[in-house]
Amino acid sequence: MNKTISFFFLFILGFSVYYFVDLFYFKSIQTFVKELSGSKALAHVVAYCVTMVPLIIILKIIFPEKKILSLFSINKSVLKGFLTAFIGTLPMLLGYCIYFKLVQSINFQSLFINSISSPFFEELIFRAFLIGTLYRFTRLGFITSALFGSLLFAQMHLYQGTSFTELTEIFLITFLGSVFFSWVYFETDFNLWTAIFLHLFMNLYWEIFNVSDNVSGNMYGNLFKILSILLIIALVIYNKRRNKIPLQITRKNLFIKTKQT
Repeated sequence: MNKTISFFFLFILGFSVYYFVDLFYFKSIQTFVKELSGSKALAHVVAYCVTMVPLIIILKIIFPEKKILSLFSINKSVLKGFLTAFIGTLPMLLGYCIYFKLVQSINFQSLFINSISSPFFEELIFRAFLIGTLYRFTRLGFITSALFGSLLFAQMHLYQGTSFTELTEIFLITFLGSVFFSWVYFETDFNLWTAIFLHLFMNLYWEIFNVSDNVSGNMYGNLFKILSILLIIALVIYNKRRNKIPLQITRKNLFIKTKQT
Protein backbone atom coordinates (compact mmCIF):
# COMPACT_ATOMS: atom_id res chain seq x y z
CA MET A 1 0.00 0.00 0.00
CA ASN A 2 1.25 3.50 -0.83
CA LYS A 3 2.77 5.13 2.27
CA THR A 4 0.58 8.22 1.97
CA ILE A 5 -2.62 6.18 1.61
CA SER A 6 -1.54 3.95 4.49
CA PHE A 7 -0.85 6.99 6.69
CA PHE A 8 -4.24 8.60 6.06
CA PHE A 9 -6.09 5.30 6.46
CA LEU A 10 -4.49 4.64 9.85
CA PHE A 11 -4.83 8.27 10.92
CA ILE A 12 -8.55 8.38 10.10
CA LEU A 13 -9.07 4.95 11.67
CA GLY A 14 -7.36 5.99 14.88
CA PHE A 15 -9.29 9.21 15.22
CA SER A 16 -12.58 7.48 14.34
CA VAL A 17 -12.05 4.90 17.09
CA TYR A 18 -11.18 7.68 19.54
CA TYR A 19 -14.26 9.69 18.52
CA PHE A 20 -16.52 6.63 18.95
CA VAL A 21 -15.06 5.81 22.38
CA ASP A 22 -15.28 9.45 23.48
CA LEU A 23 -18.86 9.84 22.24
CA PHE A 24 -20.26 6.69 23.81
CA TYR A 25 -18.03 5.96 26.80
CA PHE A 26 -16.50 9.22 28.11
CA LYS A 27 -19.43 10.07 30.37
CA SER A 28 -19.78 6.46 31.55
CA ILE A 29 -16.11 6.30 32.52
CA GLN A 30 -16.36 9.70 34.18
CA THR A 31 -19.42 8.66 36.19
CA PHE A 32 -17.83 5.36 37.25
CA VAL A 33 -14.60 6.98 38.46
CA LYS A 34 -16.49 9.79 40.20
CA GLU A 35 -18.64 7.31 42.13
CA LEU A 36 -15.55 5.30 43.00
CA SER A 37 -13.32 8.20 44.05
CA GLY A 38 -15.76 10.97 44.88
CA SER A 39 -13.70 13.36 42.75
CA LYS A 40 -15.23 14.98 39.68
CA ALA A 41 -11.83 16.37 38.67
CA LEU A 42 -10.06 13.01 38.87
CA ALA A 43 -12.90 11.38 36.95
CA HIS A 44 -12.50 13.94 34.15
CA VAL A 45 -8.75 13.28 33.85
CA VAL A 46 -9.16 9.49 33.91
CA ALA A 47 -11.92 9.60 31.26
CA TYR A 48 -9.69 11.62 28.94
CA CYS A 49 -6.71 9.31 29.55
CA VAL A 50 -8.78 6.23 28.70
CA THR A 51 -10.43 7.68 25.59
CA MET A 52 -7.06 8.89 24.27
CA VAL A 53 -5.62 5.36 24.18
CA PRO A 54 -6.61 4.80 20.49
CA LEU A 55 -4.70 7.96 19.50
CA ILE A 56 -1.57 6.81 21.32
CA ILE A 57 -1.77 3.33 19.80
CA ILE A 58 -2.25 4.61 16.25
CA LEU A 59 0.65 7.06 16.54
CA LYS A 60 2.95 4.27 17.69
CA ILE A 61 1.79 2.14 14.75
CA ILE A 62 2.41 4.94 12.24
CA PHE A 63 5.64 6.18 13.86
CA PRO A 64 7.12 3.24 15.77
CA GLU A 65 10.54 4.90 16.03
CA LYS A 66 9.27 8.17 17.53
CA LYS A 67 8.54 8.85 21.19
CA ILE A 68 4.98 9.67 22.23
CA LEU A 69 6.05 12.85 24.03
CA SER A 70 7.61 14.06 20.79
CA LEU A 71 4.57 13.11 18.70
CA PHE A 72 2.33 15.08 21.04
CA SER A 73 4.88 17.94 21.15
CA ILE A 74 5.13 18.01 24.95
CA ASN A 75 8.86 17.32 24.97
CA LYS A 76 9.57 21.03 24.46
CA SER A 77 10.32 23.73 27.05
CA VAL A 78 7.47 24.09 29.56
CA LEU A 79 8.97 27.36 30.86
CA LYS A 80 9.06 29.01 27.42
CA GLY A 81 5.48 28.00 26.78
CA PHE A 82 4.41 29.32 30.18
CA LEU A 83 6.19 32.69 29.85
CA THR A 84 4.92 33.39 26.33
CA ALA A 85 1.37 32.56 27.34
CA PHE A 86 1.44 34.45 30.64
CA ILE A 87 2.95 37.63 29.20
CA GLY A 88 0.67 37.43 26.17
CA THR A 89 -2.51 37.14 28.25
CA LEU A 90 -1.67 40.01 30.61
CA PRO A 91 -4.12 42.36 28.80
CA MET A 92 -6.92 39.91 29.71
CA LEU A 93 -5.80 39.62 33.33
CA LEU A 94 -5.31 43.35 33.88
CA GLY A 95 -8.39 44.35 31.91
CA TYR A 96 -10.62 41.91 33.74
CA CYS A 97 -9.21 43.10 37.08
CA ILE A 98 -10.32 46.63 36.18
CA TYR A 99 -13.69 46.04 34.53
CA PHE A 100 -15.03 42.86 36.14
CA LYS A 101 -15.49 41.55 39.66
CA LEU A 102 -14.25 38.20 40.87
CA VAL A 103 -16.94 35.53 41.00
CA GLN A 104 -18.50 35.23 44.45
CA SER A 105 -17.84 31.52 44.85
CA ILE A 106 -15.52 29.09 43.09
CA ASN A 107 -16.03 25.37 42.67
CA PHE A 108 -12.41 24.29 42.55
CA GLN A 109 -13.12 20.95 40.91
CA SER A 110 -15.04 22.66 38.10
CA LEU A 111 -12.30 25.29 37.88
CA PHE A 112 -9.70 22.53 37.52
CA ILE A 113 -11.73 20.84 34.77
CA ASN A 114 -12.44 24.01 32.79
CA SER A 115 -9.07 25.72 33.25
CA ILE A 116 -6.52 22.90 33.45
CA SER A 117 -7.81 19.48 32.45
CA SER A 118 -9.88 20.49 29.42
CA PRO A 119 -7.27 22.86 27.92
CA PHE A 120 -4.51 20.28 28.38
CA PHE A 121 -6.34 17.36 26.80
CA GLU A 122 -8.04 19.43 24.09
CA GLU A 123 -4.67 20.72 22.94
CA LEU A 124 -3.26 17.20 22.90
CA ILE A 125 -6.19 15.85 20.89
CA PHE A 126 -7.01 18.71 18.53
CA ARG A 127 -3.85 20.75 18.11
CA ALA A 128 -1.18 18.06 18.52
CA PHE A 129 -2.89 14.99 17.07
CA LEU A 130 -5.68 16.05 14.74
CA ILE A 131 -4.10 19.22 13.33
CA GLY A 132 -0.41 18.93 14.20
CA THR A 133 0.13 15.40 12.90
CA LEU A 134 -1.31 16.34 9.52
CA TYR A 135 0.81 19.47 9.23
CA ARG A 136 4.05 17.99 10.55
CA PHE A 137 4.04 14.67 8.73
CA THR A 138 2.20 15.31 5.46
CA ARG A 139 2.37 17.93 2.73
CA LEU A 140 -0.93 19.47 3.79
CA GLY A 141 -0.62 23.19 4.43
CA PHE A 142 -1.77 25.24 7.39
CA ILE A 143 -5.39 25.79 6.34
CA THR A 144 -5.94 22.28 5.01
CA SER A 145 -4.46 20.78 8.19
CA ALA A 146 -6.36 23.04 10.59
CA LEU A 147 -9.77 23.16 8.90
CA PHE A 148 -11.43 19.89 9.97
CA GLY A 149 -9.97 19.90 13.48
CA SER A 150 -11.05 23.50 14.05
CA LEU A 151 -14.56 22.83 12.75
CA LEU A 152 -14.87 19.86 15.09
CA PHE A 153 -13.41 21.86 17.98
CA ALA A 154 -15.98 24.62 17.38
CA GLN A 155 -18.84 22.12 17.12
CA MET A 156 -17.91 20.69 20.54
CA HIS A 157 -18.56 24.05 22.21
CA LEU A 158 -22.03 24.68 20.79
CA TYR A 159 -23.67 23.29 23.94
CA GLN A 160 -22.98 26.71 25.52
CA GLY A 161 -25.45 28.52 23.24
CA THR A 162 -29.24 28.76 23.45
CA SER A 163 -30.11 31.00 20.50
CA PHE A 164 -29.07 31.09 16.86
CA THR A 165 -27.07 34.29 17.42
CA GLU A 166 -25.22 32.80 20.39
CA LEU A 167 -24.56 29.55 18.53
CA THR A 168 -23.14 31.48 15.57
CA GLU A 169 -20.93 33.63 17.80
CA ILE A 170 -19.67 30.63 19.79
CA PHE A 171 -18.94 28.66 16.62
CA LEU A 172 -16.99 31.48 14.99
CA ILE A 173 -15.05 32.37 18.15
CA THR A 174 -14.03 28.80 18.95
CA PHE A 175 -13.23 28.02 15.30
CA LEU A 176 -10.98 31.06 14.96
CA GLY A 177 -9.56 30.34 18.42
CA SER A 178 -8.56 26.86 17.27
CA VAL A 179 -6.87 28.28 14.16
CA PHE A 180 -5.05 30.81 16.35
CA PHE A 181 -3.86 28.19 18.86
CA SER A 182 -2.65 26.08 15.92
CA TRP A 183 -0.69 29.02 14.50
CA VAL A 184 0.94 29.69 17.87
CA TYR A 185 1.77 26.00 18.29
CA PHE A 186 3.42 25.81 14.87
CA GLU A 187 5.26 29.12 15.13
CA THR A 188 6.76 28.36 18.56
CA ASP A 189 8.77 25.46 17.13
CA PHE A 190 5.87 23.05 17.69
CA ASN A 191 5.91 23.67 21.42
CA LEU A 192 2.44 22.55 22.49
CA TRP A 193 2.98 23.97 25.98
CA THR A 194 2.53 27.47 24.58
CA ALA A 195 -0.93 26.60 23.25
CA ILE A 196 -1.78 24.66 26.44
CA PHE A 197 -0.91 27.59 28.70
CA LEU A 198 -2.66 30.08 26.41
CA HIS A 199 -5.80 27.96 26.54
CA LEU A 200 -5.37 27.56 30.30
CA PHE A 201 -4.91 31.24 31.13
CA MET A 202 -7.70 32.41 28.82
CA ASN A 203 -10.12 29.92 30.37
CA LEU A 204 -8.90 30.68 33.89
CA TYR A 205 -9.41 34.43 33.64
CA TRP A 206 -12.83 33.89 32.07
CA GLU A 207 -13.77 31.57 34.96
CA ILE A 208 -12.56 33.58 37.95
CA PHE A 209 -13.92 36.92 36.75
CA ASN A 210 -17.61 37.57 36.21
CA VAL A 211 -17.20 38.16 32.46
CA SER A 212 -19.90 36.14 30.73
CA ASP A 213 -21.90 32.92 30.94
CA ASN A 214 -20.41 31.58 27.71
CA VAL A 215 -17.53 32.05 25.29
CA SER A 216 -19.40 34.60 23.14
CA GLY A 217 -18.71 37.12 25.91
CA ASN A 218 -19.36 40.88 25.74
CA MET A 219 -17.62 44.03 24.51
CA TYR A 220 -14.97 44.41 27.22
CA GLY A 221 -14.50 40.67 27.67
CA ASN A 222 -13.75 40.23 23.98
CA LEU A 223 -11.79 43.48 23.68
CA PHE A 224 -9.17 42.38 26.21
CA LYS A 225 -9.09 38.92 24.66
CA ILE A 226 -8.37 40.45 21.26
CA LEU A 227 -5.63 42.64 22.77
CA SER A 228 -4.06 39.52 24.26
CA ILE A 229 -4.19 37.74 20.91
CA LEU A 230 -2.50 40.68 19.21
CA LEU A 231 0.19 40.80 21.90
CA ILE A 232 0.85 37.07 21.57
CA ILE A 233 1.18 37.38 17.79
CA ALA A 234 3.58 40.30 18.26
CA LEU A 235 5.65 38.35 20.82
CA VAL A 236 5.92 35.30 18.59
CA ILE A 237 6.91 37.30 15.49
CA TYR A 238 9.35 39.47 17.46
CA ASN A 239 11.05 36.40 18.93
CA LYS A 240 11.41 34.77 15.52
CA ARG A 241 12.85 37.92 13.95
CA ARG A 242 15.24 38.46 16.85
CA ASN A 243 16.55 34.92 16.42
CA LYS A 244 16.46 35.19 12.60
CA ILE A 245 14.06 32.26 12.29
CA PRO A 246 11.67 32.35 9.31
CA LEU A 247 7.95 32.10 9.89
CA GLN A 248 6.59 28.58 9.68
CA ILE A 249 3.31 29.69 8.08
CA THR A 250 3.56 31.67 4.84
CA ARG A 251 1.40 32.22 1.79
CA LYS A 252 3.31 29.45 0.05
CA ASN A 253 2.21 26.73 2.47
CA LEU A 254 -1.33 27.73 3.36
CA PHE A 255 -2.80 24.81 1.41
CA ILE A 256 0.03 22.57 0.22
CA LYS A 257 3.65 22.54 1.39
CA THR A 258 6.39 22.30 -1.21
CA LYS A 259 8.20 19.95 1.17
CA GLN A 260 7.33 18.10 4.37
CA THR A 261 8.11 19.91 7.63
